Amino acid sequence: MIKILELFGGIGAPRKALTNLGVKHKSIDYVEWNEKAVRTYNAMFDNRYKPESVVGWDLKPDILVHGSPCQDFSIAGKQYGGNVEDGTRSSLMFETIKIIDNLGTLKPRVVIWENVKNTLSKKMREAFNHYLTDMESLGYTNSFKVLDARDFGIPQSRERLFTVSLLDGEWFNFELLEKKTMRDVKDFLEKDVDDKYTITQPSMISKLPGKSVPGTYGGRMLTEIKSHSLTITTKQMRCPNSGVIRVNDDEFRYLTERECWRLMGFDDTDFERALKEHPSQKNKLNGTLYHQSGNSIVVDVLEAIFKSIIEYHLNIKGER
Repeated sequence: MIKILELFGGIGAPRKALTNLGVKHKSIDYVEWNEKAVRTYNAMFDNRYKPESVVGWDLKPDILVHGSPCQDFSIAGKQYGGNVEDGTRSSLMFETIKIIDNLGTLKPRVVIWENVKNTLSKKMREAFNHYLTDMESLGYTNSFKVLDARDFGIPQSRERLFTVSLLDGEWFNFELLEKKTMRDVKDFLEKDVDDKYTITQPSMISKLPGKSVPGTYGGRMLTEIKSHSLTITTKQMRCPNSGVIRVNDDEFRYLTERECWRLMGFDDTDFERALKEHPSQKNKLNGTLYHQSGNSIVVDVLEAIFKSIIEYHLNIKGER
């Protein structure tokens, strides 16, 4: 039985990944400040967690997974870089350090941290190096790599930095991860889509493929989804977004909320439970469900990481 602790847990991608692998596990706790995300998680996994802060928690998991808010490392954000003194959102990653330190000899054997690729940029690297050094001081050996969801079967160009920290001097070998051929994006798209997803806003129409006006909005334009989407974002009615679907020669539409959830590795049962908790309004896009998918971790990537950890480091093959 694997005991996991989900910090900044979102809608529960780590738990979903372990469920898909058929691994016996117990979420000893889940910590998430966003009330709507907590409600979705409870609906998906039949829990009754309440919104909490990670500050001051003292638990004893086998695997600790955290994905502190990415805005301060993101190119699209303000890029404060997790500055502890400034109290930025991503500085919450250092709360994880405090939690692990408080566990003493009962520290988790594995700690997984996920964040945006820009964490490795020159401006952000100091904070990341600080995190690595702190983890080393607690007895962990760090390995990190940028992983693309497309290498794990998901037709989404989503590159994220994953750091796996192991106790007892062990290195995590990312080269052992099981890769999968990218599936056809058509397998993730809905067949009958409501007209409300058709792009009709003049400001967005001007940025459609072949219609973008040079010099406007930094020259950005919307990208047509052909083989894969771009990174699933928390909003679709903006430029740039995750890409648009061609309906006919003159019309395009946004990805639906369900499609975004599918492209993050969640199934329709998960989505239906979330939709029941956060119903859509007539003729309006569901901002809550877009936001929750864009803030999550791709389940299929976590599956590959968990599978490798279980097979090469935790030695619990007989407990599935």
